[in-house]
Amino acid sequence: MNSRPVAVVAGATGTLGQETAKLLARDGFLLYCGYNCSQTKAEELALKLDGKAFKISAEGDPLEALEWVFNQEGRLDAVINCVGLNIEGPAALLDFEVWRKVFDLNLHFAFHLTQAAARIMIPSGGGRIIHLSSAAARLGGRGQLNYAASKAALERLVKGFALECGPKGILINAVAPGIIVSPMTERIVSKHRQSLLERIASRRFGSPMDVAEAVAFLAGPGASYINGAVLAVDGGLW
Repeated sequence: MNSRPVAVVAGATGTLGQETAKLLARDGFLLYCGYNCSQTKAEELALKLDGKAFKISAEGDPLEALEWVFNQEGRLDAVINCVGLNIEGPAALLDFEVWRKVFDLNLHFAFHLTQAAARIMIPSGGGRIIHLSSAAARLGGRGQLNYAASKAALERLVKGFALECGPKGILINAVAPGIIVSPMTERIVSKHRQSLLERIASRRFGSPMDVAEAVAFLAGPGASYINGAVLAVDGGLW
């Protein structure tokens, strides 16, 4: 069995996923960088972090993917879900297929991933599962009905799984970023910069590193009594 703790980051090629993977590697985790389409990018990241890249997607079987990791290393200590999709549109005109697509990735994939991780971690004595939610889960947002609803449901999923899996030694939490400087928020930040800053108590936008530090904390020894929580990383937006 590998002596280092093993962490899987699903969506490791995204802005938040990359920063999260870097901090987990800093903290001593052996990283498995999960990708869907960006294989080359995941392999480059894994090479920098002395980790490995592997495919894990909503179209595939998360249990099969995580079992492969477990069979490689003999352990699975943390699973971090940085996968997310936001397709904006007015609520009254939102196409149901767009609604379904966002829920398939933001909620249904999260369910399958959590269930798969739990099935592996329970016989092994426990582990950590961490999802990325969003401040939109509590605040909503114009043009983001599908995204906000899927993230709100994700937070209920976290609490339900934590209640059932906590006695088995599994800690399941979420991090809810506010307005983080990234390609996903570039349009809204450039268009509404001043009005958004006025709503944030810290009067600044967050960085991907702010989010990654919170995830790394929840994956580390200092968070051993935190379970079913949603940690807001939003500068006081909520």
